[in-house]
Amino acid sequence: MTFEKRTTVHAFRDDSLGEHDAVGLAEAIRRREVSPAEAARDAAARLRAVEELHAVQTPLDPPALGGSTGGAFAGVPTLVKDNTDYAGLPTGHGSAAFTPRPARRHAPFVRQLLSTGVTVLGKTRLPEFGFSPATEYENAEPVRNPWHTGHSAGGSSGGAAALVAAGAVPLAHANDGGGSIRIPAACCGLVGLKPTRGRLVGNDQSRRLPVDIVADGVVTRTVRDSAAFLAAAERHHRNPKLPPVGLVEGPSDRRLRIGFLLDSPNGVRCDDDTRAAVTGTADTLRGLGHTVEPVGMDLDPRFTEDFLTYWGMLSFLLGATGRTLGADFDRHRMDGLSRGLREEYLKRWRDTPGVVRRLKRTKEAYAAAFRGLDLVLTPVLAHTTPPIGHLSPVVPYPVLVGRILEYVAYTPVDNVVGTPSLSLPSARTTADGLPVGVLLSGRPGSERTLLETAFALEAERPFRRLQDA
Repeated sequence: MTFEKRTTVHAFRDDSLGEHDAVGLAEAIRRREVSPAEAARDAAARLRAVEELHAVQTPLDPPALGGSTGGAFAGVPTLVKDNTDYAGLPTGHGSAAFTPRPARRHAPFVRQLLSTGVTVLGKTRLPEFGFSPATEYENAEPVRNPWHTGHSAGGSSGGAAALVAAGAVPLAHANDGGGSIRIPAACCGLVGLKPTRGRLVGNDQSRRLPVDIVADGVVTRTVRDSAAFLAAAERHHRNPKLPPVGLVEGPSDRRLRIGFLLDSPNGVRCDDDTRAAVTGTADTLRGLGHTVEPVGMDLDPRFTEDFLTYWGMLSFLLGATGRTLGADFDRHRMDGLSRGLREEYLKRWRDTPGVVRRLKRTKEAYAAAFRGLDLVLTPVLAHTTPPIGHLSPVVPYPVLVGRILEYVAYTPVDNVVGTPSLSLPSARTTADGLPVGVLLSGRPGSERTLLETAFALEAERPFRRLQDA
């Protein structure tokens, strides 16, 4: 594998977007210092300026300005991930297995997103069906990390994360079925909150699955943007079964008991840069007055294999029902990762009832680990952002899936249990200065505690900005 010389790409400039985050830009629009049309025009120019990241799937040009004129983010430009329907635009799911057709209507989450007042400028790229933690393809350019274009932007919301980190838009839609908000946030130095199951409007397809592992949200550059988005989305729909979050605007005075886990429950040891990021964050939390203590999580030894089997079941179902996506769908044109997952599932499909039963029981081990604790601190990923090609779907399946399991060793637990977790940029690699993320996870409904803690960490150790790299 060849390593490319470091190249940093960003679109920050002296225009109407400036260095605003989404909250700051929305305030400028409300004060009429910037118009929604100016913000959309300048964001579209920024998207063109970072085309070498290959992060945009479908641009919407001219931008649609006929949406909501109210909402917390009125006039703020954004993009929708290309596995979610936006009326009039095709939904390609990152796949070459079919020709996508324009969606007839907005997906439920898109309606919730639009209720915040954002202006949609197009759709972002993802790996095929969101299965990979790297946004790469067999026969197309990969999405590149704006901190170092020779490295992965993460996945599956890699296009969204690359564009937000590069300053093209302040926030972008992302979703997460095994880490797909938090992984690219960690790779690109962003804030990525996966909310509690049911906190935001759900996905019709995932709700029909035996274990609903998918949650929608956004990736942002600041904690206040993630907090403001959640509060705004809650005004459109609030799940009465969960405690309301409301608008979180800063740290809390409450002192927490926080568990501290370095190596993953399935036995994967994290690398030195990741260990340093997590231990440094633990020290900061102690300095803020919190109690931070080691914790274990006694998962079923079959958890990783069971999650992989469940993942394979999803690939099998997509292959079996693909004609609903496009009349020319051909499962043989799915990429190597998707095909490998499907083929391995067919060898063990009879295990599905046991797999589902054990995955549902994961909440018991999770609850036991949280006994007496408010949050748990872990790495997001077991090692730092890999170079382009390391997780490419052209890598032979047995090698590729082994690499994925050695990388994505922490995030899937929260998807299975349905609990919230938050990726925060914490440090940089010693060799290349690439972002390293840490993960805070909580009990169901504990987004407020996560955000308050994130505000405190951001104030104590301000996140490094790409434009200053």
